[in-house]
Amino acid sequence: MKTLSLDLGERSYPIFIGRNHYADGEILRKYISGQRVAIISNETVAPIYIEKLTTALASYDPASIILPDGEKYKVLSTIDSVIDQLLAARCDRKITLIALGGGVIGDMAGFAAACYMRGVPFIQIPTTLLSQVDSSVGGKTGVNHKRGKNMIGAFYQPKCVLIDTATLDTLPDKELSAGMAEVIKYGLIRDRNFLSWLEENMARLLAREPEALSHAIYESCRHKAEVVAEDELEQGGRALLNLGHTFGHAIEAGMGYGNWLHGEAVAAGMVMAAELSCRLGWLKRADVVLVEKILSMAKLPICAPAELSVAVMREHMAVDKKVTDGKLQLVLQKAIGEAILTDDFSEKLLDDVLADCRN
Repeated sequence: MKTLSLDLGERSYPIFIGRNHYADGEILRKYISGQRVAIISNETVAPIYIEKLTTALASYDPASIILPDGEKYKVLSTIDSVIDQLLAARCDRKITLIALGGGVIGDMAGFAAACYMRGVPFIQIPTTLLSQVDSSVGGKTGVNHKRGKNMIGAFYQPKCVLIDTATLDTLPDKELSAGMAEVIKYGLIRDRNFLSWLEENMARLLAREPEALSHAIYESCRHKAEVVAEDELEQGGRALLNLGHTFGHAIEAGMGYGNWLHGEAVAAGMVMAAELSCRLGWLKRADVVLVEKILSMAKLPICAPAELSVAVMREHMAVDKKVTDGKLQLVLQKAIGEAILTDDFSEKLLDDVLADCRN
C-alpha cells in the first residue's frame, strides 16, 4: 500500500494506492461519520464489485443506487434521480456517499454529495485508470450541459480516495488507453523525466503489470495533489492540468457525449496544443513528434475527427471555463515539462491548427 496526502488544512485527505483493497472495511470505517452509507455505481461496475463492498459495509445497512453507464447520463436529471432515491431511503445529513466507478460516477456522486442537504460526506473508489489518476483527486464534481462539458458543478472534496489497481484488470483496453492520456499529461506539463519513463514502460503499462501501473498512478496522483494543494479552486496554476482539455471538450461535445472517450479527446487536444505551441515558436518540431509518438504508443488518437468542422470546434471552445472577459485562454507549452495558460495567439493561427489537426 502506498499513501499520499492532499494537503488542504482541516480538509486534507489521504489517497490510498494498492491492490485488492477496494472493499477494505477497516480503511473505509475511518472515513464514514454516520450510521449509514449509500453506494453509487453503474450498471457495468456494480455487478462486478458492489457485492463485496456491500458485504464489507454490512453493519451500515448500505443502500445502493445503480445508474445507467455512460457520459450521456452525466446530466442534472440523473442527479435529481440520485437525490430522489436518497430521500426515499430517508437518508439524513449523516449519510456517507461512496462513489464506486469511473470518472462519470465519481463526478456525479461528488456533486450529489455537495448538493444533498447542503453537503454530506463522500468517498471515492475509482475503478478506471482515468478516474484513478485524475478525476477522483481534487474535488471537482459536476455534470455536463448540452452547451458544454462540466458546466454545472462544485468544488467538493472527498474524505478519502481508495485506489485499487486490481479493478483495472476488468477495464476494456480502450478505456485503459483513454486513462493513459491523463497520465501522459503530467509528464508533458510538469515532469519530463516521468514522460521518459512512460515512453520506456508503455508496453508494461498496457500489459497491466501491477508494479508499473502502481508507479504511474502514484506519480500522477502526487502531481495532482501538489497542484490542487496550491490552487484548490483553479484560480491559477491548477488550470495547467487542463492541457488539451479545451480542444478535447470541444471534440466530446461536438461529436456527442460518449462517442469519443474523454481521454481520447484529450489526447487529440494535447497534440493540437503542442502544434499551436510549435507554431508560436515555443516547442520544436521534434517535441511535437515526441508527443504524437507517446500518445500513439498508448493507442490513442492524435487527430480530431475530420467530420468535426472548425466552426463547431470554435463554438464549443467559446464556452470553455477558461474564457475570461470574452477572451479564450489555452494551456500551451513553453517546453516539454513546462506549461502556461495564455491568450497569446492569433485567431487565425488557432483556426489553422484546428483545420490541420484532423483526420
